[in-house]
Amino acid sequence: MLEPTVLIIDDSEMLRNHVQRVLSERGVFKHFFMAGNGIEGFKFLVSNYVQLVLCDLVMPGMDGFKFLSLKESRPELNEVPVIMLTGQEDVKAKVKGFEAGASDYLVKPFDDEELVARVRVHLKIKTLQDELKEKNVRLLELSRTDALTGLSNVRHLLEVISVELPRAERYQTSLAFLMLDVDNFKQLNDQYGHQAGDAGLQKVAEILQAGIRQYDVAARYGGDEFALLLPQADVEGAMACGERCRQDIEKITISGSKPPVLTASIGIVLYPNPKVKKTDDLIRLADNALYKAKKDGRNRIVVSP
Repeated sequence: MLEPTVLIIDDSEMLRNHVQRVLSERGVFKHFFMAGNGIEGFKFLVSNYVQLVLCDLVMPGMDGFKFLSLKESRPELNEVPVIMLTGQEDVKAKVKGFEAGASDYLVKPFDDEELVARVRVHLKIKTLQDELKEKNVRLLELSRTDALTGLSNVRHLLEVISVELPRAERYQTSLAFLMLDVDNFKQLNDQYGHQAGDAGLQKVAEILQAGIRQYDVAARYGGDEFALLLPQADVEGAMACGERCRQDIEKITISGSKPPVLTASIGIVLYPNPKVKKTDDLIRLADNALYKAKKDGRNRIVVSP
């Protein structure tokens, strides 16, 4: 977590220094940015981490209202609270400030304790908002991730396919989909226990993740089945990726077991393909190719015709 930082925007250097001294002495902030007008303040805001802004409404060049308008035009800045500093009790000006995106206001000359209290309230709200956002991101990540392997789960895989398949059709680009089944997995579980089985699946997942590009997707499809989605991959690229994974899976060692422990059968389907119109077609053809690979002796790759 970055250190709390406040941006003070006011054309009065005396007031800026006073606010800095008060907030520093009360231990509210250690880091400060200072600006004498809205333009300078906005430049600081877009290029630095700021948790709270104190902004005068009446300033030469760009006033506080224009600053608020610019800030509201940047979605990434919407949650940064702004406390207006005004030298007038003009209700219309305050309402205009709130409508422009301000969070609170202080009338100059303001009491130091009121300044500290209002700043602490909004800083606390901002901190809670940031924590909630981080938790929501984490929850979203968990909803897309297989708990055991850390790969994408089926739900996320299907979401990505629903985007990539129409994209490949629209731009006439290629796409490869691989279904992989771990051979002899039941034997591993039965002979060495479920902990060894879980370790084996995790090692397979590591191999799959290491063998793909940044924009590819590796997923645990269920049980001992995995899937790889490779946008813009042709048959040579898909075969090379599958073969690397197959060979590396042969080298997996599990504590207490004798190698080779695991092998993998892989089915591949390529797009464009006249048989593929939707996601279900892609999965069905890859699954059929996988079934043929297992039927033909396992530990091999079969490409769907």
